[in-house]
Amino acid sequence: MKTISIVIFIWLNVFHDVFSDCGCQKLNRKSPDMPTISGQVCQQRAQSAHSHYRDYYGELEPKIADMSLIPGGTVYVGTDKAHFPADREAPERQVKLNDFYIDKYEVSNDAFAKFVLHTNYTTEAERFGDSFLFKTLLSPSEQKDLEDFRVASAVWWYKVAGVNWRHPNGVGSNLDNLGRHPVVHVSWRDAVEYCKWAGKRLPSEAEWETACRGGRDRKLFPWGNKLMPRNEHWLNIWQGDFPDGNLAEDGFEYTSPVDAFRQNVYDLHNIVGNVWEWTADLWDVNDVSDNPNRVKKGGSYLCHKSYCYRYRCAARSQNTEDSSAGNLGFRCAKNA
Repeated sequence: MKTISIVIFIWLNVFHDVFSDCGCQKLNRKSPDMPTISGQVCQQRAQSAHSHYRDYYGELEPKIADMSLIPGGTVYVGTDKAHFPADREAPERQVKLNDFYIDKYEVSNDAFAKFVLHTNYTTEAERFGDSFLFKTLLSPSEQKDLEDFRVASAVWWYKVAGVNWRHPNGVGSNLDNLGRHPVVHVSWRDAVEYCKWAGKRLPSEAEWETACRGGRDRKLFPWGNKLMPRNEHWLNIWQGDFPDGNLAEDGFEYTSPVDAFRQNVYDLHNIVGNVWEWTADLWDVNDVSDNPNRVKKGGSYLCHKSYCYRYRCAARSQNTEDSSAGNLGFRCAKNA
Protein backbone atom coordinates (compact mmCIF):
# COMPACT_ATOMS: atom_id res chain seq x y z
CA MET A 1 0.00 0.00 0.00
CA LYS A 2 1.30 3.48 -0.80
CA THR A 3 0.96 6.49 1.45
CA ILE A 4 -0.02 9.72 -0.26
CA SER A 5 0.22 13.21 1.14
CA ILE A 6 -1.83 16.01 -0.36
CA VAL A 7 -2.72 19.40 1.10
CA ILE A 8 -6.29 20.16 2.25
CA PHE A 9 -7.78 23.52 3.16
CA ILE A 10 -8.35 24.17 6.88
CA TRP A 11 -11.35 26.16 7.97
CA LEU A 12 -11.29 27.86 11.35
CA ASN A 13 -14.81 29.07 12.11
CA VAL A 14 -16.21 27.66 15.35
CA PHE A 15 -19.89 27.47 16.18
CA HIS A 16 -21.89 29.01 19.03
CA ASP A 17 -23.58 27.26 21.94
CA VAL A 18 -26.77 25.27 21.46
CA PHE A 19 -29.83 24.77 23.53
CA SER A 20 -32.00 21.69 23.30
CA ASP A 21 -32.88 18.60 21.35
CA CYS A 22 -35.11 17.37 18.51
CA GLY A 23 -36.36 14.45 20.59
CA CYS A 24 -34.66 11.79 18.44
CA GLN A 25 -33.21 10.02 21.46
CA LYS A 26 -36.70 9.69 22.93
CA LEU A 27 -37.92 7.41 20.15
CA ASN A 28 -37.54 4.23 22.15
CA ARG A 29 -40.21 1.69 21.39
CA LYS A 30 -41.23 1.42 25.04
CA SER A 31 -40.50 5.03 25.89
CA PRO A 32 -42.12 6.34 29.09
CA ASP A 33 -43.01 9.46 27.08
CA MET A 34 -45.39 7.52 24.85
CA PRO A 35 -49.07 7.77 25.85
CA THR A 36 -50.56 4.36 26.45
CA ILE A 37 -53.91 5.15 24.79
CA SER A 38 -54.56 5.35 21.84
CA GLY A 39 -30.73 13.72 8.68
CA GLN A 40 -17.05 18.17 -3.77
CA VAL A 41 -14.22 16.34 -3.48
CA CYS A 42 -11.82 16.94 -0.63
CA GLN A 43 -8.11 16.88 -1.14
CA GLN A 44 -5.95 14.67 0.99
CA ARG A 45 -3.44 16.32 3.27
CA ALA A 46 -0.23 15.25 4.96
CA GLN A 47 -1.02 13.01 7.93
CA SER A 48 1.00 12.25 11.04
CA ALA A 49 2.68 8.86 11.34
CA HIS A 50 -0.20 7.37 13.32
CA SER A 51 -2.98 8.72 11.09
CA HIS A 52 -1.69 8.20 7.54
CA TYR A 53 -4.04 7.31 4.73
CA ARG A 54 -3.47 4.66 2.14
CA ASP A 55 -3.81 4.68 -1.60
CA TYR A 56 -5.67 1.43 -1.93
CA TYR A 57 -8.06 2.31 -4.77
CA GLY A 58 -8.22 -0.39 -7.38
CA GLU A 59 -6.64 -2.87 -5.00
CA LEU A 60 -9.64 -3.81 -2.88
CA GLU A 61 -11.10 -7.28 -3.06
CA PRO A 62 -14.66 -7.38 -4.41
CA LYS A 63 -16.05 -8.34 -1.00
CA ILE A 64 -14.93 -5.00 0.46
CA ALA A 65 -15.73 -2.77 -2.48
CA ASP A 66 -17.35 0.51 -1.47
CA MET A 67 -15.47 0.46 1.83
CA SER A 68 -12.66 2.77 2.96
CA LEU A 69 -9.60 1.65 4.84
CA ILE A 70 -9.22 3.70 8.02
CA PRO A 71 -5.78 3.72 9.65
CA GLY A 72 -5.65 2.85 13.31
CA GLY A 73 -3.23 3.98 15.98
CA THR A 74 -3.77 6.32 18.91
CA VAL A 75 -6.60 8.70 18.11
CA TYR A 76 -8.66 11.37 19.89
CA VAL A 77 -12.37 10.88 20.44
CA GLY A 78 -14.87 12.99 22.37
CA THR A 79 -14.43 16.67 23.17
CA ASP A 80 -13.59 18.95 26.08
CA LYS A 81 -16.06 21.52 24.67
CA ALA A 82 -19.28 19.58 25.12
CA HIS A 83 -22.44 21.12 23.70
CA PHE A 84 -24.65 18.57 25.42
CA PRO A 85 -23.01 17.46 28.70
CA ALA A 86 -25.87 15.02 29.34
CA ASP A 87 -24.86 13.20 26.16
CA ARG A 88 -21.43 12.45 27.70
CA GLU A 89 -19.55 14.04 24.82
CA ALA A 90 -16.78 14.97 27.25
CA PRO A 91 -14.03 14.45 28.05
CA GLU A 92 -11.74 14.21 25.07
CA ARG A 93 -9.69 11.07 25.39
CA GLN A 94 -7.21 8.93 23.47
CA VAL A 95 -8.01 5.41 22.35
CA LYS A 96 -6.03 2.83 20.41
CA LEU A 97 -7.56 1.30 17.30
CA ASN A 98 -6.50 -1.27 14.78
CA ASP A 99 -6.86 -0.50 11.08
CA PHE A 100 -10.41 -1.16 9.91
CA TYR A 101 -12.72 -0.74 6.95
CA ILE A 102 -15.97 1.20 7.01
CA ASP A 103 -18.66 1.57 4.36
CA LYS A 104 -18.35 4.67 2.23
CA TYR A 105 -22.12 4.93 2.20
CA GLU A 106 -25.02 4.31 4.50
CA VAL A 107 -26.80 1.06 3.71
CA SER A 108 -29.34 1.83 0.99
CA ASN A 109 -32.84 0.53 0.39
CA ASP A 110 -31.55 -1.42 -2.62
CA ALA A 111 -28.85 -3.10 -0.54
CA PHE A 112 -31.24 -3.90 2.29
CA ALA A 113 -33.76 -5.32 -0.18
CA LYS A 114 -31.12 -7.79 -1.43
CA PHE A 115 -30.52 -8.87 2.16
CA VAL A 116 -34.24 -9.43 2.71
CA LEU A 117 -34.58 -11.31 -0.58
CA HIS A 118 -31.75 -13.69 0.31
CA THR A 119 -32.69 -14.24 3.95
CA ASN A 120 -36.45 -13.61 4.12
CA TYR A 121 -35.68 -11.36 7.10
CA THR A 122 -38.48 -9.44 8.79
CA THR A 123 -37.53 -6.21 10.57
CA GLU A 124 -38.65 -5.42 14.07
CA ALA A 125 -40.83 -2.53 12.86
CA GLU A 126 -42.64 -5.00 10.61
CA ARG A 127 -43.10 -7.43 13.50
CA PHE A 128 -44.23 -4.71 15.92
CA GLY A 129 -46.48 -3.22 13.25
CA ASP A 130 -45.38 0.41 13.66
CA SER A 131 -42.51 2.87 13.76
CA PHE A 132 -41.88 6.58 14.44
CA LEU A 133 -42.60 9.16 11.76
CA PHE A 134 -41.94 12.92 11.68
CA LYS A 135 -44.98 15.21 11.60
CA THR A 136 -44.40 16.74 8.16
CA LEU A 137 -44.86 13.30 6.60
CA LEU A 138 -48.41 13.22 7.93
CA SER A 139 -51.35 15.22 6.69
CA PRO A 140 -53.11 17.56 9.15
CA SER A 141 -55.98 15.08 9.44
CA GLU A 142 -53.57 12.21 10.13
CA GLN A 143 -51.82 14.27 12.77
CA LYS A 144 -55.15 14.96 14.45
CA ASP A 145 -56.16 11.30 14.35
CA LEU A 146 -52.81 10.25 15.83
CA GLU A 147 -52.37 13.00 18.40
CA ASP A 148 -52.64 10.47 21.25
CA PHE A 149 -49.67 8.60 19.78
CA ARG A 150 -47.20 11.48 19.86
CA VAL A 151 -44.06 11.40 21.94
CA ALA A 152 -45.04 13.65 24.85
CA SER A 153 -41.68 15.41 25.10
CA ALA A 154 -41.22 15.69 21.31
CA VAL A 155 -44.69 16.14 19.87
CA TRP A 156 -43.45 16.27 16.27
CA TRP A 157 -42.83 12.50 16.44
CA TYR A 158 -45.73 10.08 15.92
CA LYS A 159 -45.90 6.34 16.38
CA VAL A 160 -47.62 5.20 13.18
CA ALA A 161 -49.02 1.76 12.39
CA GLY A 162 -47.93 0.23 9.09
CA VAL A 163 -44.74 2.27 8.74
CA ASN A 164 -41.53 0.30 8.14
CA TRP A 165 -38.56 0.19 5.78
CA ARG A 166 -40.80 -0.75 2.85
CA HIS A 167 -43.12 2.17 3.62
CA PRO A 168 -40.65 4.76 4.94
CA ASN A 169 -42.64 7.98 4.57
CA GLY A 170 -46.09 6.78 5.57
CA VAL A 171 -48.42 3.85 5.21
CA GLY A 172 -49.16 4.67 1.57
CA SER A 173 -45.54 5.30 0.61
CA ASN A 174 -43.16 2.91 -1.14
CA LEU A 175 -39.56 2.70 -2.29
CA ASP A 176 -40.09 4.11 -5.77
CA ASN A 177 -37.15 6.43 -6.57
CA LEU A 178 -35.68 5.71 -3.12
CA GLY A 179 -33.43 2.77 -3.99
CA ARG A 180 -30.25 4.79 -3.41
CA HIS A 181 -31.60 6.48 -0.29
CA PRO A 182 -30.65 5.07 3.13
CA VAL A 183 -32.81 2.34 4.57
CA VAL A 184 -34.68 3.64 7.63
CA HIS A 185 -37.03 2.23 10.26
CA VAL A 186 -34.37 -0.36 11.08
CA SER A 187 -33.56 -1.26 14.67
CA TRP A 188 -30.09 -1.93 16.06
CA ARG A 189 -30.84 -5.64 15.89
CA ASP A 190 -31.89 -5.35 12.25
CA ALA A 191 -28.63 -3.56 11.47
CA VAL A 192 -26.59 -6.26 13.22
CA GLU A 193 -28.28 -8.97 11.17
CA TYR A 194 -27.64 -7.16 7.90
CA CYS A 195 -23.96 -6.63 8.73
CA LYS A 196 -23.57 -10.31 9.63
CA TRP A 197 -25.11 -11.32 6.32
CA ALA A 198 -22.72 -8.99 4.49
CA GLY A 199 -19.72 -10.45 6.33
CA LYS A 200 -19.26 -7.26 8.29
CA ARG A 201 -20.22 -5.73 11.64
CA LEU A 202 -21.36 -2.43 13.09
CA PRO A 203 -18.53 0.03 13.82
CA SER A 204 -17.66 0.84 17.39
CA GLU A 205 -18.35 4.42 18.43
CA ALA A 206 -14.60 5.13 18.47
CA GLU A 207 -14.19 3.69 14.97
CA TRP A 208 -17.14 5.66 13.66
CA GLU A 209 -15.84 8.90 15.17
CA THR A 210 -12.31 8.29 13.91
CA ALA A 211 -13.64 7.70 10.40
CA CYS A 212 -15.79 10.83 10.69
CA ARG A 213 -12.82 13.03 11.64
CA GLY A 214 -10.88 12.10 8.52
CA GLY A 215 -7.52 12.08 10.28
CA ARG A 216 -8.04 15.58 11.71
CA ASP A 217 -8.13 16.05 15.47
CA ARG A 218 -10.61 18.34 17.23
CA LYS A 219 -12.60 19.35 14.14
CA LEU A 220 -16.36 19.77 14.40
CA PHE A 221 -17.20 18.20 11.07
CA PRO A 222 -15.60 15.62 8.77
CA TRP A 223 -14.13 18.41 6.61
CA GLY A 224 -13.23 21.02 9.27
CA ASN A 225 -14.92 23.62 11.47
CA LYS A 226 -16.97 25.68 9.01
CA LEU A 227 -20.45 24.38 8.26
CA MET A 228 -20.60 25.74 4.71
CA PRO A 229 -17.16 25.99 3.09
CA ARG A 230 -17.31 28.23 0.00
CA ASN A 231 -20.92 28.89 1.02
CA GLU A 232 -21.89 25.41 -0.20
CA HIS A 233 -23.93 22.74 1.58
CA TRP A 234 -21.84 19.75 2.62
CA LEU A 235 -24.54 17.76 4.42
CA ASN A 236 -28.26 17.14 4.57
CA ILE A 237 -29.75 18.82 7.65
CA TRP A 238 -32.69 21.13 8.42
CA GLN A 239 -32.67 24.72 7.18
CA GLY A 240 -35.35 27.11 8.43
CA ASP A 241 -37.38 27.04 11.62
CA PHE A 242 -37.68 23.71 13.40
CA PRO A 243 -40.05 21.82 13.52
CA ASP A 244 -41.95 23.75 10.85
CA GLY A 245 -40.77 25.54 7.74
CA ASN A 246 -37.99 23.33 6.36
CA LEU A 247 -36.48 25.39 3.54
CA ALA A 248 -34.55 22.40 2.14
CA GLU A 249 -31.81 24.72 0.88
CA ASP A 250 -29.40 21.77 0.72
CA GLY A 251 -31.66 20.22 -1.92
CA PHE A 252 -33.42 17.66 0.24
CA GLU A 253 -36.48 17.95 2.45
CA TYR A 254 -36.11 14.39 3.69
CA THR A 255 -33.37 11.81 3.08
CA SER A 256 -30.82 12.24 0.31
CA PRO A 257 -29.15 9.50 -1.76
CA VAL A 258 -26.39 7.77 0.15
CA ASP A 259 -23.75 9.18 -2.24
CA ALA A 260 -25.05 12.78 -2.21
CA PHE A 261 -22.39 14.42 -0.02
CA ARG A 262 -18.74 13.37 -0.03
CA GLN A 263 -17.43 14.69 3.26
CA ASN A 264 -13.79 13.84 3.93
CA VAL A 265 -10.53 12.42 2.62
CA TYR A 266 -11.61 8.91 3.56
CA ASP A 267 -14.20 9.13 0.78
CA LEU A 268 -17.06 8.86 3.27
CA HIS A 269 -20.46 10.15 2.25
CA ASN A 270 -23.21 11.44 4.55
CA ILE A 271 -21.44 10.31 7.70
CA VAL A 272 -22.99 13.39 9.32
CA GLY A 273 -26.49 14.46 8.41
CA ASN A 274 -29.00 12.45 6.39
CA VAL A 275 -29.75 9.71 8.95
CA TRP A 276 -28.53 8.74 12.38
CA GLU A 277 -26.27 5.70 12.32
CA TRP A 278 -26.23 2.84 14.80
CA THR A 279 -22.92 1.82 16.38
CA ALA A 280 -22.02 -1.36 18.24
CA ASP A 281 -21.53 0.33 21.62
CA LEU A 282 -23.76 0.27 24.65
CA TRP A 283 -24.77 3.68 25.98
CA ASP A 284 -24.12 2.39 29.48
CA VAL A 285 -21.42 -0.26 29.54
CA ASN A 286 -22.97 -1.76 32.65
CA ASP A 287 -26.42 -2.18 31.13
CA VAL A 288 -27.31 -5.87 31.18
CA SER A 289 -31.02 -5.46 30.43
CA ASP A 290 -32.76 -7.28 27.59
CA ASN A 291 -33.23 -4.08 25.60
CA PRO A 292 -30.35 -1.72 26.39
CA ASN A 293 -29.67 1.64 24.79
CA ARG A 294 -27.09 1.69 22.00
CA VAL A 295 -25.05 4.66 20.81
CA LYS A 296 -26.02 6.33 17.55
CA LYS A 297 -23.96 8.97 15.75
CA GLY A 298 -24.09 11.59 13.02
CA GLY A 299 -27.41 13.39 13.33
CA SER A 300 -29.98 13.43 10.53
CA TYR A 301 -31.86 15.51 8.00
CA LEU A 302 -34.03 16.71 10.89
CA CYS A 303 -31.16 18.22 12.87
CA HIS A 304 -31.00 21.99 13.34
CA LYS A 305 -28.44 23.86 15.42
CA SER A 306 -31.13 25.37 17.63
CA TYR A 307 -32.51 21.98 18.63
CA CYS A 308 -30.26 19.10 17.68
CA TYR A 309 -26.70 20.21 17.06
CA ARG A 310 -25.59 16.62 16.78
CA TYR A 311 -24.22 16.56 13.24
CA ARG A 312 -20.75 16.96 14.76
CA CYS A 313 -18.26 14.09 14.86
CA ALA A 314 -18.09 14.14 18.68
CA ALA A 315 -21.87 14.30 19.15
CA ARG A 316 -23.79 11.22 20.22
CA SER A 317 -27.20 10.05 21.26
CA GLN A 318 -28.98 6.78 22.03
CA ASN A 319 -32.01 4.59 21.52
CA THR A 320 -33.04 1.15 22.71
CA GLU A 321 -32.03 -1.80 20.54
CA ASP A 322 -35.54 -2.39 19.26
CA SER A 323 -36.25 1.25 18.34
CA SER A 324 -36.76 2.47 14.79
CA ALA A 325 -37.60 5.78 13.14
CA GLY A 326 -37.69 7.53 9.78
CA ASN A 327 -34.30 9.15 10.34
CA LEU A 328 -32.35 6.19 11.72
CA GLY A 329 -30.13 3.95 9.59
CA PHE A 330 -26.60 2.52 9.63
CA ARG A 331 -23.39 1.63 7.82
CA CYS A 332 -21.15 -1.40 8.41
CA ALA A 333 -17.48 -1.88 9.30
CA LYS A 334 -14.99 -4.73 8.91
CA ASN A 335 -11.65 -5.69 10.43
CA ALA A 336 -8.67 -4.92 8.20
